[in-house]
Amino acid sequence: MKICIFGAGAIGGYMGVKLAQAGADVSLVARGPHLAAMKENGLTLIEESGTSTVSVTASDNPADLGPQDYVIVTLKAHSVPPVVDKMQPLIGPDTTIVSGVNGVPWWYFHKIGGPLEGTRLETVDPGNAQWDGFGPDRVLGCVVYPAAEVSEPGVIKHIEGNRFSLGEPDGSKSERAMALSKALGAAGLKAPVRPRLRDEIWVKLWGNLSFNPISALTHATLDVLCTDPGTRAVARNMMLEAQEIAEKLGVKFPIDVDRRIDGGAAVGAHRTSMLQDLDAGRPMEIDALLGSVQELGRVTQTETPTIDTVLGLTRLRARVAGLYS
Repeated sequence: MKICIFGAGAIGGYMGVKLAQAGADVSLVARGPHLAAMKENGLTLIEESGTSTVSVTASDNPADLGPQDYVIVTLKAHSVPPVVDKMQPLIGPDTTIVSGVNGVPWWYFHKIGGPLEGTRLETVDPGNAQWDGFGPDRVLGCVVYPAAEVSEPGVIKHIEGNRFSLGEPDGSKSERAMALSKALGAAGLKAPVRPRLRDEIWVKLWGNLSFNPISALTHATLDVLCTDPGTRAVARNMMLEAQEIAEKLGVKFPIDVDRRIDGGAAVGAHRTSMLQDLDAGRPMEIDALLGSVQELGRVTQTETPTIDTVLGLTRLRARVAGLYS
């Protein structure tokens, strides 16, 4: 089984080290100083249990690596459409694309059934780049739960979590899903195959679509924005609007809004990924986490006044910082 991780930053690097340690045939696509450090010194993973370094096959040119059984995409959502053409050398007739990207996935309406079957989402797949370039039948969904960071080039620091939930768009326990689950399990990662992966997508998105932009606008950490009466109310309204959309699409939420916000507060003084990106001068995942939900509101004829307001403010904040066009 050949596995390529495309976008071997924090999460992709963490997964890559664990797979390499388990003896998997894994390769990584990365770039810049991070790639150079991996080639020279190997890829180092710092965990609570200790530090380890593995030699890895890594390149910035997919043509060096050839066709794969699985290509696990762990880029930021907005970074994927521009590199679909570059990824083609990795894709053979039986290659599975594992979409480990935050937000509403581009394949969301593939094999969902009903009147919205096959609906395309311009906010996450402009010009149908992924739908046409990969093909939705290749896709295996993945919800990423671990937290990690690149502490320096070639070094990944694992913070918490080891679960990567997998799911077929049609909810089946396919042979390809079970095979990847087994490979990830052998690497010490939890990879359950879920019949209702879209439910998990929304529970994770619920927090991301509200906490991330509010933190970028206020520079508040999770514990503060989830307990301050004003920002908690804004987050709650955004989540209720999103819940109405999701339930119209058949999603079942296992917890209520207030428990979800309390869970965010319990994380403590955490700076969300969007705030970290803003401070670092990196493009933020605004459309995948927030614009996509606004688009789904239009698709389902659901009003989203709070989401619209926060999205408008966040886009302008990013444009002023030169991080959004």
